Amino acid sequence: MNLLIEVWVFEILKGIGRFLLHPLVYIFLAMSVYLGYIRVKRERKRFHVRTFYGLTELKLLVPTGFLIGLIISVLTIVTGVVLPFYTIILLACFTVLLALIGKTRNLSPVFIIGLSFFTIIFLRRVPVEHAILTELQETSIHGMVVLLSLLVIAEGFLIYKKAHLQTSPEILMSKRGQAVGAHISNKLWMVPVFLFIPGDALSLKLDWWPLFSVDGEQYALFLVPFGIGFSQKIKSMLPKKGAEFVGVRVISLGILLVALALASLWFPVIAIMAISFAMVSRELISLQFRVLDDSNTFYYTRKKNGLIVLGIIPKSPADKMGIQIGEIVSKVNGSQVRDEEDFYQSLQKNRAFCKLEVIGLNGEMRFVQGALYDGEHHELGILFVQDEKKWKHEAV
Repeated sequence: MNLLIEVWVFEILKGIGRFLLHPLVYIFLAMSVYLGYIRVKRERKRFHVRTFYGLTELKLLVPTGFLIGLIISVLTIVTGVVLPFYTIILLACFTVLLALIGKTRNLSPVFIIGLSFFTIIFLRRVPVEHAILTELQETSIHGMVVLLSLLVIAEGFLIYKKAHLQTSPEILMSKRGQAVGAHISNKLWMVPVFLFIPGDALSLKLDWWPLFSVDGEQYALFLVPFGIGFSQKIKSMLPKKGAEFVGVRVISLGILLVALALASLWFPVIAIMAISFAMVSRELISLQFRVLDDSNTFYYTRKKNGLIVLGIIPKSPADKMGIQIGEIVSKVNGSQVRDEEDFYQSLQKNRAFCKLEVIGLNGEMRFVQGALYDGEHHELGILFVQDEKKWKHEAV
């Protein structure tokens, strides 16, 4: 028993080591850095200041995804999901292809696994005999559906819990020519999953690769990095509500796919139906949100009773006072404010201290106050929806 535990621990450690050799790890790292660069560049152009530092996206890439990947790994090992070596390569190829298109929302498991799945179905009809084709043709379609269902649930959970964090403010021009605010959630998470690779086929190509046995069969354990991307522009609600709207529906889709994966054990054709349904449904969820968001009134727009908060600079005086995105600043140092000019003029009344009357997200008035230090009297750390003239001037 102790020997078996040692073998598993040793294989897991080797799998983690192989993970660092996978090209997708470094592609995801590069994408995260690029996403941060593009965000900071856009924010500086629009607001002359960035919200979060440039490596925020890189920082969010790994932590949560590793824990989720561990859970999925246990489930795939327990359910006996085995994917051939070249199927893993095929998944990586489609990941790179979708990443090159430039939109993180394309890096959804339904598209990566879906495209790989239908490529394998097509190759099963190819009469040419080749070792690579044979291995791909022998891929378990049931195993791919199981893996897809688990990754879709993971995608929904990440969207629900994480997509609303560190969103980026943006200024848009409405059809009526008014400046309105929005929030952009552009996320990329890496979810490493342990997968069994058949040892027989692998040993023929890589005779140096260490294998281990389970019930007389040889396998290698790979820690495969899966990328889960999400991109959403939110105009008519708070970022958290938008993320929850999409997240709940994606989780529900994943749960339904689990049921279809079980049914495919007895009726293999259901696997094809499940993958097709997943690809269409995931796109419909995104479309449903965009239609809802476009049909509702703008949330971040100029208000008669004050200035709506579009963004908060982290660690700024406003952040320390607990001011939140979506709240309305009604008065500053006792003076009513209707635009940015009013706001900063009122702030100048007391260079050492400020008192704000804020209408909270619950609609109730509250008072916040704080000390200001040298250089902060004009940089409270709040981003507002700019007026049309200023927006047009700075957008040029």
